[in-house]
Amino acid sequence: MKTLLRHFLSILTGLITCAVSGGISAPAEELSLFALNVGKADCLLLRSGETAYLIDTARGRSFDDIESTLADLGVSHLDGVLITHMDSDHVGGLKKLLKSDIQVDHLYIPAFYLPEKEKDENPAVKAASKQNVSIERLHGGDQLPLDGGELRVLGPLHEARDKEDNNSLVLFARAAGGSMLLAGDMEFPEESDLLSAGVIPQADVLKIGNHGDNDATSEALLNAVQPKVAVISTSTEEKSSTPSSRVLRLLSKWNVEVFQTQEAKTGILVTIRDGNIDVEIK
Repeated sequence: MKTLLRHFLSILTGLITCAVSGGISAPAEELSLFALNVGKADCLLLRSGETAYLIDTARGRSFDDIESTLADLGVSHLDGVLITHMDSDHVGGLKKLLKSDIQVDHLYIPAFYLPEKEKDENPAVKAASKQNVSIERLHGGDQLPLDGGELRVLGPLHEARDKEDNNSLVLFARAAGGSMLLAGDMEFPEESDLLSAGVIPQADVLKIGNHGDNDATSEALLNAVQPKVAVISTSTEEKSSTPSSRVLRLLSKWNVEVFQTQEAKTGILVTIRDGNIDVEIK
C-alpha cells in the first residue's frame, strides 16, 4: 500500500509542477530509443520532443564509439544521464563522458548500491565528484521530466543485498501514443518485487533485462508488459549465455519481435509515432 501511495503522490506532484510552470507540454510527435551496439553492455539514448537522456554509458573502452554516435545523431547536450546500476558494463564510460564536450545537465543513480568489496566507492559518485557534478538518487515512484510525455522510475523499491543487478533503475517512458519499459539488469528478485507491488505497466517496447541472460525475464513479466517489440543489448561472443535460449523461446511464444544490438553496426533505433512502432537496424 505504501508503494502504491508513493507512486500516486509522485504522479500528482508531477502534474502540479507542470501546471505551476505553465501547463502540461504538448504531446511529443516521437518517442525514440537508440540502443547502441556496445557489446555485452548497455548504452541507450532516449528522446522525446526536446528531451534527451543517456541511460548507461557501457564500458570505458566504448566511449569513443558512443561519442561518435551521439555526434552523428546531433546530440551535444543531454538533459540527464541515468546509470541503472554500478556494474562496469553500465557505468564504465561515465568518467569519460563527464570529461567530454557533451553537456550533461543532471546525473541520476539508484538510491541503493551493493559494492563488490565492503570499502569500494560508488563509481558514479567518484566520477561525478571529480567533475563537480551533482547527483540525484532515484527509487521507485520518482518521476523525471520528459518533453511531451512522462518518464517514471518503477524500481528499485528495496535495497538488494544479493546482487547489484537487483538495484537497477527500471524505467517507464510514455509519449507519442506509445510506451517503453527499460529493465536495466534487473533479475528475477527485482522483477518479483515490482510485480508484487503492481507497478509494472503494459508497454509496447521492452528493453530486456540483464542482456537476455537466463536469470531474468520471467513469463509473469511478459504477461504484465505485453510488449510488441523487445530489444536485447548484448554480445554472444563476449558472453555465450546471452541471449538465453529460454528467453528467446519465451519471447517467440508471446509473439514479440526481437532485435539484438549485436545484429547492428551502430545500434537499434526504435521510434514510436502516433502509436506506431518503427525499428531500424543501423
